[in-house]
Amino acid sequence: MKITSWNINGFRAIMKKGFVDFLNAYSPDILGLQEIKMAQNVIDKEGFEFPGYKIFWHPAERPGYSGTTTLVREDLEVLSVDNEIGVEEFDQEGRVQILEFKKFYFVNAYFPNSKNDLSRISFKEDFNEVFLKKTKKLESRKPLFMVGDFNVAHQEIDLARPKENVGSPGFTDEEREGMDNFLSAEYLDTFRLKHPETIRYSWWSYRAGARPRNVGWRLDYVLASKKLKSKIDEAYILNEVLGSDHCPVGVALKKF
Repeated sequence: MKITSWNINGFRAIMKKGFVDFLNAYSPDILGLQEIKMAQNVIDKEGFEFPGYKIFWHPAERPGYSGTTTLVREDLEVLSVDNEIGVEEFDQEGRVQILEFKKFYFVNAYFPNSKNDLSRISFKEDFNEVFLKKTKKLESRKPLFMVGDFNVAHQEIDLARPKENVGSPGFTDEEREGMDNFLSAEYLDTFRLKHPETIRYSWWSYRAGARPRNVGWRLDYVLASKKLKSKIDEAYILNEVLGSDHCPVGVALKKF
């Protein structure tokens, strides 16, 4: 089974940039997408369908902003879907989807950006706190995979120019401590589990040819309950997949 996450930076945009080709080539079993940037009325009008997949939407109330979507292989049974973490200011931005499967929960999340002036860092800290409480409750019932754009580079190895970016959005002490809190709460960073020393990024600025020069940040993660450690066969970052300023990340699992 392959679980994959991708910040697509606009659903309609990615549809014009080979999204269906990506599905056909990589065949993820569960795919969490972030930043779909589509309102519900647009989703209803477009009527997107992908053969072989069920699709679950959680758009933001604000048009053209945020939002998450999850695609699930048709033969996988989804027991329940929850698009709320219980705080309206977060839920109205379409930031979280929780899908329950027989043996685990799948949590798809788009974490707030702290903004260039750090004006939203307290909003992000509050989101982290509420989100962590929610996932801990879920984890007490069954293990989970938590995927998405966390909007933080956790360690110096996770961005190309750490010294120059100390205190920058996505590399503040507060945001890095937020990731520490997740990893100390019985969750594993699956990429670091499998590749502790590998330098690999999942986001690049559109400016100054950052991607061709690989001046990037690792902002996208698949976290897993420690109970699932033995099931993680591989963790990957698909740098070769284009279409967004982010690339897909994921894990391949041993048979449950």
